Amino acid sequence: MSPGRGPGGTREPSIHQLRLLLVLAEELHFGRAAARVYVTQPAFSQQIRSLEQRLGVELVERGGRAVRLTPAGQGLVHEARAVVDAMARLLQAADVHAGTTRGRLRIGSLGAEAAMPYAQAILARLRGSHPDLEIEVRNLTFVDMFSRLGTGEVDAAFLRGPLPPGIQSLHLATETRVACLPADDPLADRDVLTLAQLADRVVVDMPPEVPRSWWDHLTVNPRPDGTPVRFGPVVRDTESMVLAVTQQQAITFLPSAARRLYPRAGLTYVDVPELGVSTAELAWLPENRDKPAVAALREVARQVVQQARTAEPATPGQAASDVTAPGGHPDGT
Repeated sequence: MSPGRGPGGTREPSIHQLRLLLVLAEELHFGRAAARVYVTQPAFSQQIRSLEQRLGVELVERGGRAVRLTPAGQGLVHEARAVVDAMARLLQAADVHAGTTRGRLRIGSLGAEAAMPYAQAILARLRGSHPDLEIEVRNLTFVDMFSRLGTGEVDAAFLRGPLPPGIQSLHLATETRVACLPADDPLADRDVLTLAQLADRVVVDMPPEVPRSWWDHLTVNPRPDGTPVRFGPVVRDTESMVLAVTQQQAITFLPSAARRLYPRAGLTYVDVPELGVSTAELAWLPENRDKPAVAALREVARQVVQQARTAEPATPGQAASDVTAPGGHPDGT
């Protein structure tokens, strides 16, 4: 096959065609590859044929629905990836010089954390200051709130402390914590409770995937007198947690914002000063902190925190101060 000519008389392939070749090399199936990039199979196939004509070599052995790369195709995949990656770096560098952030940012949210005032302020400012950045908010459960950061399924996340070692964070807010009781519990009509008064109550538990130290900290297990907490039904998210309480299976402890975020018939929230405070964190992995989209999120979040701190004293659910996640490093810039 002799080299062909593309638009403008050049035999140089387009970046788009090289990206399609990389997708085909992964899928080895025209139908799946076309579906993955949201084009029709004939259009996808035509682009690969055009790429072959421009390069002057056959890249694919066609036979039925499955395909195989020719030796030339296998050899050129590595070079194609290098060109695509180099173009991505070029565009990223140009965006830095232009002060523009593009691409996709995936932000995780534990339950209703993304609905909190500080998170809403951060997301609104991020969208306003970086209109070319595609922002996706993904719901996280107790089971995957830390693991999705580790696997890269989310780039950053709105979480509740304490965070495990190795995660960096920006502290967003501090608020008191409350006990969530069935409305007909004999203690539900109290204004304030102690942990001793709740000693015989069963508390919801977490699946084994959740760091035990995280849940023990939030349930004050063991209690100050050394008594272990009595754990009951296992829950995976906040909705199932409050459902267990409404069904009188157990009690639980939540940030005081739960009064607004999770009002339910059959539930009562009571202050328990001994529980201490709940901290809201914007978290990310150290290796991701300087990626353009994550860096933009960090900068916007820091601006929101600073603005809230200088506007008025910190109140429950409002931004307080910057901290470092346990085992992480200060977010110094």
